[in-house]
Amino acid sequence: MDIILIIVAALFMLLGIVGSFLPVLPGPLTSWLGLLIVHFSDTIPMNKSFLIITLIIAILIWVLDYIIPAIGTKRFGGSRYGMVGTSIGLIVGLIAPIPGGIIIGPFFGALIGELINKSDSKTATIAAFGSFIGFLTSTFIKFVVAVIYLGLFIGILWDNKTVLFQF
Repeated sequence: MDIILIIVAALFMLLGIVGSFLPVLPGPLTSWLGLLIVHFSDTIPMNKSFLIITLIIAILIWVLDYIIPAIGTKRFGGSRYGMVGTSIGLIVGLIAPIPGGIIIGPFFGALIGELINKSDSKTATIAAFGSFIGFLTSTFIKFVVAVIYLGLFIGILWDNKTVLFQF
């Protein structure tokens, strides 16, 4: 049963990394669920304060994921249309078979969103750039935290390898 929990936890870890790039999936929280699943195994002791601290960090990153792009957009004179356009552009960039779509999609999405908001092209471009910078910053932070959680997960497995793989 423990091996099944570890496999499911590993899937949550990988899903958390993917979720760092997708706006519909909270990457660090998903990775934290992987750590929580490991906690339920019988062979791996898990410190509850470790789980609480990592949960607080994951929730903080989840909240910042909504604040950072808004700050980037507002700082460069953008609107809510630019933020929504960034998210839509990311999804289109992921789906469309365009090289670098995950990078150019959010920028053009923000630009189109700002143009729909009746901004002139110069203001829309600057706001799109701000929204794009906010998106990249937020994505980078989520990715780093998800990779750190994966590293912690691997470290926990490594420390308990003799218990896990007894035959």
